[in-house]
Amino acid sequence: MKEKILRLKEKALEDIKNAKITKALADLKVKYLGKSGEVTELLKGMKDVPNEEKPAVGKLVNGLRSAIEEFIAEREKALKEAELKARLEAESIDVTLPGKATRRGGLHPVNLVRNELIEAFSGLGFKVFTGPEVELDYYNFQQLNIPADHPARDMQDTFYVTDSVLLRTQTSAGQIRCMENEKPPIKILSPGRVYRSDYDATHSPMFHQMEGLVVDKGITLCDLKGVLEEVCKKVFDKDVKTRLRPSYFPFTEPSVEIDVSCSECGGKGCSLCKGTGWIEILGAGMVNRVVLENCGVDPDVYTGFAFGLGLERIAMLKYGIPDIRYLFDNDIRFLKQF
Repeated sequence: MKEKILRLKEKALEDIKNAKITKALADLKVKYLGKSGEVTELLKGMKDVPNEEKPAVGKLVNGLRSAIEEFIAEREKALKEAELKARLEAESIDVTLPGKATRRGGLHPVNLVRNELIEAFSGLGFKVFTGPEVELDYYNFQQLNIPADHPARDMQDTFYVTDSVLLRTQTSAGQIRCMENEKPPIKILSPGRVYRSDYDATHSPMFHQMEGLVVDKGITLCDLKGVLEEVCKKVFDKDVKTRLRPSYFPFTEPSVEIDVSCSECGGKGCSLCKGTGWIEILGAGMVNRVVLENCGVDPDVYTGFAFGLGLERIAMLKYGIPDIRYLFDNDIRFLKQF
């Protein structure tokens, strides 16, 4: 029995010494000291030991248990220290290495132009007003002096939801809603998405417009020209020139097209401006008396001007973008330039 105990001690200590990880050590603890472990089995076999030998054998078995527990504790401490050291070395960071650059996003060119225009007009006292994108025919056409049989409707290929509900073709509908609910003086800017069934290098079925409206006593075409000249200088260049050309819109009378001097050639004439030295950027005019009357505003007391521009067009001119589709392709090679 004594020889069996000594052999078991040697074997146990050798196994514990060779354990490389704490899990293997835990398995050995169960193997030798568990409920069905080898040392426990020795204790169970004490009943077969002669009475005169039991004290000596019991002392050896208890000594074996203590030796194994002590050696396991020492080995466990050593393994945990080694494992912690290895993990710290594996997770260490070399602070002398160059850092990894974080790629940062930026605003889309249309949003850049939108924010720049809002800032410029806000400095002149305009407040931002937004209307619904799914609009009533009543606001999108009728109240803007564009009845069902008006030829101006042929200029806008409209997405209809029903006969009286549509995707707005212009943010001017928001101006009507504002005039119906507010009394002059009114000075608003209405940016947002609009929709038309059109798609080529200079047109998109969805694009962004920004409309402006001023209604007050004594408003003239000179006020319109002064406001737009000031904004164009802030958005394009301080030396940019503007001109007004006669045009026609059913909701303004008189109506004008606003041109700016070509930034590419300085007004001398080039391929961008088609040799004219000028580039059209927006339409505007004095609010038609009929539109004012439709909104409950007395045209004999109040006058106003309105203008509308395409944000994509301004972005294309400002950044030299040749095709509007670049603005919607989400090509990172294009967008990261901004």
